[in-house]
Amino acid sequence: MSLFSRIRPARPARDEPLTPGQAAERALLMRLLSLLLQYPDAELAAAAPELAAAVADLPPSPAADHLARFTVWFLRQPAHAREMHYVDVFDLRRRSGLHLTYYLHGDTRRRGTALLALARSYRAHGWETADGELPDHLPVALEFAALMGPGPGEAPLRRHRRGIRLIHHALDDLESPYRHLLASLLALLPPPTAADREAVRRLAADGPPAEQVGLHPYGRPQTEPAPLTDPEDPR
Repeated sequence: MSLFSRIRPARPARDEPLTPGQAAERALLMRLLSLLLQYPDAELAAAAPELAAAVADLPPSPAADHLARFTVWFLRQPAHAREMHYVDVFDLRRRSGLHLTYYLHGDTRRRGTALLALARSYRAHGWETADGELPDHLPVALEFAALMGPGPGEAPLRRHRRGIRLIHHALDDLESPYRHLLASLLALLPPPTAADREAVRRLAADGPPAEQVGLHPYGRPQTEPAPLTDPEDPR
């Protein structure tokens, strides 16, 4: 069975602003990103040639180019090396974790409210996360985007685009090949504004909001960090 079966069904997106071909290409990009950002278990490793072939067949674009760079590395790595690298960059480092609400709310009570709201948003569009999945995990948000399209489907990604940009910066600093996946995603999102760049700079320096001391490796913020969502963006 193809690894693409990991993507769960949902109602088709409505009011799609792109042509059918463009919508299908964009959905495939989101689908590939969702799969490749998951833990590289045996199933994902076995499907690597299939995924690389799908990437190679994409029309030329900055997003496709970054995906191709990643798959070259992924195919060449031994399974244990891929697994160790994934755990190191995503599970052991706060600055490059894949849970988006952390960058907006930190380890505060507001984060729980945000997670609940995101889960309700998915449910309102006829989609449920799998048991044990947090709705803000980036591969989950990408899966939703692949299914529902650029309007409601990509809204969580746009809402958390500053956090996504910070993850990319952290992976770039580590020279992790996963930086290419985040670069691919950023190529599909709105370009950063001056406010976006300043918010990411402040977040990198101060860390997210905190209710307790001890958010490592972030230092204790001296001032309230710039918001990670654009207050003028209603989405």
